[in-house]
Amino acid sequence: MGTSPEIIMILFVAVGCFMAYPEAVSSKHTGITRHYTFNIKLKNITRLCHTKSIVTVNGKFPGPRVIIREGDRLVVKVVNHVPNNISIHWHGVRQLRSGWADGPSYITQCPIQTGHSYVYNFTITGQRGTLFWHAHISWLRATVYGPLIILPRRNESYPFVKPYKEVPILFGEWFNADPEAVINQSLQTGGGPNVSDAYTFNGLPGPLYNCSAKDTYKLKVKPGKTYLLRLTNAALNDELFFSIADHSLTVVEADAVYVKPFETNVLMITPGQTTNVLLTAKSTAPNATFLMLARPYATGMGTFDNTTVAGILEYETPSSSLKNRPLLKPGLPAINATNFVANFTSKFRSLATAKFPANVPQKVDKKFFFTVGLGTKPCPKNQTCQGPTNTTKFAASMNNISFSLPRTALLQSHFFSHYSKRVYAIDFPPFPQIPFNYTGTPPNNTLVNNGTKLVAIPFNTSVEVVLQDTSILGAESHPLHLHGYNFYVVGQGFGNFDPENDPPKFNLVDPVERNTVGVPSGGWVAIRFQADNPGVWLMHCHFDVHQSWGLGMAWIVLDGELPNQKLPPPPSDLPKC
Repeated sequence: MGTSPEIIMILFVAVGCFMAYPEAVSSKHTGITRHYTFNIKLKNITRLCHTKSIVTVNGKFPGPRVIIREGDRLVVKVVNHVPNNISIHWHGVRQLRSGWADGPSYITQCPIQTGHSYVYNFTITGQRGTLFWHAHISWLRATVYGPLIILPRRNESYPFVKPYKEVPILFGEWFNADPEAVINQSLQTGGGPNVSDAYTFNGLPGPLYNCSAKDTYKLKVKPGKTYLLRLTNAALNDELFFSIADHSLTVVEADAVYVKPFETNVLMITPGQTTNVLLTAKSTAPNATFLMLARPYATGMGTFDNTTVAGILEYETPSSSLKNRPLLKPGLPAINATNFVANFTSKFRSLATAKFPANVPQKVDKKFFFTVGLGTKPCPKNQTCQGPTNTTKFAASMNNISFSLPRTALLQSHFFSHYSKRVYAIDFPPFPQIPFNYTGTPPNNTLVNNGTKLVAIPFNTSVEVVLQDTSILGAESHPLHLHGYNFYVVGQGFGNFDPENDPPKFNLVDPVERNTVGVPSGGWVAIRFQADNPGVWLMHCHFDVHQSWGLGMAWIVLDGELPNQKLPPPPSDLPKC
C-alpha cells in the first residue's frame, strides 16, 4: 500500500501472493508455515505538507499486508532499529496456547528494545477473515499497523458470492506532531491530548484537507463486478462512520467471523474492529464519480478531530474523460447519532449454521459487572494540572481501578509464579465496590484507585461480563477489546443494566461474535465467553487515550489438567525488561 493508492487484488486460484515467501513449508493437512520479517525503522513521510520521521515496518505506511490461510502457522521476526521500545499485537488472533506471541507490552512480553529482535510464532486456528496487526506500546500504533488477511482453507469457499477482487481499506489518524510527544505531554499535564490533524484511508488523507489532493485514495471498479472491501478501523481515538455515495454495502463479516448478511448505506466501525462488506458496482458505468467519506462518531465531552477523510470511487470506462463527471457525496449521520449506532450494531448476528455455529455459553459459571468510564487522580504537589480542575489529572478506570502497567510482563510473572505477588494482585473487584446511579447524576468524588489488579479464573470457566458506561465526566461510548478470545454480545441497552429484567431478553441463539465491542454511551453491553485459553489476557478500551489513562484490566486463565490445556514455557528469545 505505502503511499500508492492502487488496489492490489488477492487471487484465490493462484498462489502468487505467497510466492514472495519461498520459505513457506508445505504440509497436506495442517496448513503451511509462512515467514515474514518486520524491520522496525524510521522513515520520512509527508502528509498535509508536513514532513516528519515516523516509526514504520519495512519503511511502509501503513505497514505490509500479511496474508495467510486458516490453519497456517505464522512466523514473524521483528527487528527493532529505532530508539523506541516496540511490540506487535496480532489483533483478534485467538493465540490458543501461544500467549507469548500476543504482543501487548508489559502484559504478555517485555517490549523489544533497540537493536534486539523477537520472533512471533503462532497458528491461526478456526479463524478466517480480516484482522490487523499493530504496535502495542504507548501510541506507536499511530503509524505501526497493517492488515492481517486470513483466507479460508484451500478448496473452501466463502458463505457469500465470490468477489471479483478484494480490497483492504484501513482507516487511520495522522498527527502532524509526534504522537509520542502528544501523549507524553497529556500524561504530564493531566489534560486531554491534542487531537489528530486528519483521518486517512490507507495512509492517505484525501482532498478535503489542506495540501492533500495528491494524497487521495482511489478505488477503481468495473461495472457489474462485486468487490470485497476489508475495512479496519486502526484510528487511535475515534469511532468512524463510513459511506460511499449512491452505493449500498452488504455486511458479511465482523472481526473475522461471518455474520448474517445485511445491507446498509452507512456503517460505523470502532477502533479495533474490522468489517468485511460486499460492494457491487452498477451494471453500467455511470457518468459520475463517487466520494467515499469517513468522519467521527463522538459522544464524549472532550475535543476530537472533527474532520472528514475522502477517497474516490471511480468506474473504469473506455472513455478517459473524468474531468466533466459530477462528483457525488454521501450523507452521514450526525456526529453524536447514538440511536443510529445502536440500531446499526443490533443488526449484527452470527451465521449460526452447522458449519459456522454460534457456541454461546448457555450456562454461566462466573458473572462480573464492570463499570467503564473516566475519573480523576490528584495533581502532584507543587504542580498545576489541566484535568477537570487545576488540582486533578484525567484518569480512566474499570470498577474504579485505574490499571497500572507493571515493570515486568504479567505473563512471565504468572508463569514463574515465585515473584508474581510483587508484580500484581488477583483482587480485581468483580462488581463496583460502591454502587451508584451509573448513568444518572454523577457522584461528587471522581477520584480513582490505581493498581495492577487481575481476575484469576479456572480453565474452561464460562464467563459473563456486563460492561456499564458511567456518566462520570460525561457518558461516552467505549470500544472494549479482549485479547486471546472472541466473545458473544448477548445483550445491550441504554441506562443502567437491570439484573432482573435484562437477562431474560439476552440473545443466546445467534448473537454476534467479536473481539471488540462498543459499550454504548450512557448504556451497557453484556458479553459471554468460554475461558478455554490459558494465559494472561488484557481487556482494555481501544481508545488509546483511555488506555493510557488506565481503562483496562487483565484476566488470568489458569492451566487445565490435560497437557493441551496448559501454557507452554516461553520461547528462548522472549524480550527482557
